[in-house]
Amino acid sequence: MNPKATDKAVEMAHLTTVELGKGHEPRTSDHETKPHHMQNKIKKVAVLGAGTMGARIAAHVANAGFPCVLLDIIPPGTDPNADKAAKNKIVAAGFEAAKKSKPAAFTEAANASLVTIGNFDEDLKLISGCDWIIEAVAENLEIKRTLLKKVEALRKPGSIVTTNTSGLPVSSIAEGFSADFRKNWFGTHFFNPPRYMRLLEIIPTPDADPAAIAAVSHFGDVWMGKGIVRAKDTPNFIGNRIGTFSVLNVMRVMQEMDFSIEDVDALTGTAVGWPKSATFRTIDLVGLDILGSVVGNMLRNVKDERSELKLPDFYQKMLDGKMLGDKTKGGFYKKVKGAAGEERLGMDWETLEYRPTKRAKFAALEMAKNVEDTGERLRMLLGGDPEKDKAAKFYWTTLSDLWTYAANRIPEISDTVVEIDRAMKTGFNWEMGPFELWDAAGVEATVARMKKEGKPVAANVEKLLAAGKKSWYESNPKSASGKSFFDLATSAYKPVEVPEGVWSVEVVKKSNGVVKKNAGASLIDLGDGVGCIEFHSKMNSLGGDIIQLITQTLKPSSSGTSLGDNFDSFVLYNDAQHFSVGANIMVLLLAIQEGDWDEVDMAIRAFQGMTQAVKFSSKPVVAAPFGMALGGGCEVSLHAAARNPHVELYMGLVEVGVGLLPGGGGCKEMTLRAVDSAMSIRPDGRGESVEMMEAMKKAFETIAMAKVSTSAAEARNFGFLTDHDQIIMNRERLLTDAKARAMEMVRAGYRAPVMRTDVPAPGENILATLKLGVHLMRQGEFISDHDVKVGNKVAEVICGGAVSPGTPVSEQYLLDLEREGFKSLCGEKKTQERIQHTLKTGKPLRN
Repeated sequence: MNPKATDKAVEMAHLTTVELGKGHEPRTSDHETKPHHMQNKIKKVAVLGAGTMGARIAAHVANAGFPCVLLDIIPPGTDPNADKAAKNKIVAAGFEAAKKSKPAAFTEAANASLVTIGNFDEDLKLISGCDWIIEAVAENLEIKRTLLKKVEALRKPGSIVTTNTSGLPVSSIAEGFSADFRKNWFGTHFFNPPRYMRLLEIIPTPDADPAAIAAVSHFGDVWMGKGIVRAKDTPNFIGNRIGTFSVLNVMRVMQEMDFSIEDVDALTGTAVGWPKSATFRTIDLVGLDILGSVVGNMLRNVKDERSELKLPDFYQKMLDGKMLGDKTKGGFYKKVKGAAGEERLGMDWETLEYRPTKRAKFAALEMAKNVEDTGERLRMLLGGDPEKDKAAKFYWTTLSDLWTYAANRIPEISDTVVEIDRAMKTGFNWEMGPFELWDAAGVEATVARMKKEGKPVAANVEKLLAAGKKSWYESNPKSASGKSFFDLATSAYKPVEVPEGVWSVEVVKKSNGVVKKNAGASLIDLGDGVGCIEFHSKMNSLGGDIIQLITQTLKPSSSGTSLGDNFDSFVLYNDAQHFSVGANIMVLLLAIQEGDWDEVDMAIRAFQGMTQAVKFSSKPVVAAPFGMALGGGCEVSLHAAARNPHVELYMGLVEVGVGLLPGGGGCKEMTLRAVDSAMSIRPDGRGESVEMMEAMKKAFETIAMAKVSTSAAEARNFGFLTDHDQIIMNRERLLTDAKARAMEMVRAGYRAPVMRTDVPAPGENILATLKLGVHLMRQGEFISDHDVKVGNKVAEVICGGAVSPGTPVSEQYLLDLEREGFKSLCGEKKTQERIQHTLKTGKPLRN
């Protein structure tokens, strides 16, 4: 067992924020089951420039399952007779950096084989076989134009060529080029890292063919998982224009209010629906030099009402001193090794000296933690007295400035509020965009306050209010997005348009309503005979409410009826950040502490009953996991008839981190997968074969080391997904695709599995081998005595106990073993200490 892996898994479970389909046509369908896709004309891609962005864009093309050519220059001064490796030194270095990057650029290492590297001098001809060519070389107009002249001569007619520039006017780069080139030329601005940052800004040029733009938009959406935003050809486009203003203004207010960087990061994080990394931690991750470059471009090329904003002197000194963030091991924060292990130091921006980080103390933030809804939390934070509440003053100053600045950018950088909001949500991971935040705070009331305080008020918001409207958005159940926006060009509401196939539970509920609901879950009618079971507890932890609703929906009662009688199939899905972080262990701990072992036994039986209801439902159940699917969340998915996971999937059976084992059928399912895998290779090896030993060792390590996948592809390698489970690249398409998959299974004549009674138990010999491995880990002092106890119990359960190899056992027998093993560990004092510590601190205890 690996304590570090276990620690990481448990930490992930308590965070408070954060084989692809065969062939290359997307197998997806919208909620009316019509095909949502146009024909995919892009089959092969080229990326020119193997720097940080270029190499990672190529990696993500490969993640989508498409071949990609990656080219860069020959190192200056290279001998013309040098070998290929010497000439490819720059591109190879960029490619290797992408392969080793953290977070990983590739969803699995094997995807790297889809990338072909080369150099501009000898291999540019390879672009003749590509449908989309992405230019990502240095931000120098002459360098770009010189290269693109060569591209113009070698590209095939009709191939699309785009630039990833962030600092040059897109139209100017292709001035004077052929009509066919200009027709297929426009901007595609990716955000770094491309695998994780969803925003793809599309910047049309006057000559660009709408069909070419549609082809790239479709590819980016369906295959690269991007949120597509149309931007105008203005400096820094949308995301960086608004984001740069916001961060510069936050730094200005920080200095005026004499806040520390820790204060600002506490205020600009999850409290207002912004990323946990907030302001300065995010800058460290991105690199101070990168932000400096973006700001420099804005200062050189933009003249607007807030052009007085610039990088503070302390920031320039940090740039001069190469204090660039994580890449130089120190920026606004720095990690050092101290007596108590690794600790993080914070920068004093006035002295540029590091000192121990200071915990920000804002009473308003402490109170806000108890408010679940972001809009309600925002109103509470803004409602404080700015004379007494420094947090309230900070929020009012920065947000009112943001709202006015964003409203003044229409129609300069975009035609509507929708593009600005979407850019900030997909490019900066904001929960709500500026105009959605404004609606949440109350447009009418905040404008009145601005006027009262003599603050500038944007003409566009005056236009909104003059039209008798009080919000930028309103609900619209008839719209595919579920809402309409105030269109400033017509002074009327228009539906927010989304691509076919983009869908959400929120939209369904507005149009179809809810069939059944309790505090933890809802049953929703998706139409076409498909029901959706949505979790909506905190972090979607699985408690009695969710267990009850799933069981009532899928399992017939004594009268032979169930909640799900009116449906033909089901989908397990929700709109939250994570699918489910697992069972609610707080309730479990309370029962243990009260010594109510009957209650503990009933809870485990109920959980197992729920997962078995999922597996043996007469109607197919499709799970659509995404984000964290940990512990019980993983177990629910394991039991579904099929899974349609999102590519970014953090899935694992993490129970050993709190001194337990998977008790909801997770051990049983991993045993079945291991046994079936071994038997498929060697059908005559019931219990005794090399194949069985290897398969069981893998299953044991997956559970005992609390392995958590970092992608859906890795989840498949761990055995959590099957080869038939279809990985979906775009999170916003999961519901549509899962529904389509459920309907396909019904049309194909789905037959529910029957509980197995003849599973060949791996048995005592494999059990002895696994226990020996645990013993050796303890001998090497890699694990504790309690880890040994937990590891041995996992081994006993998955091997079917100390029985003769190949002894036929039933699934129920394995479930009973699992339940008894779980209960016995619940009775261990050290397990109880682990649960208690984890609930209190969000971190694992090594005891």
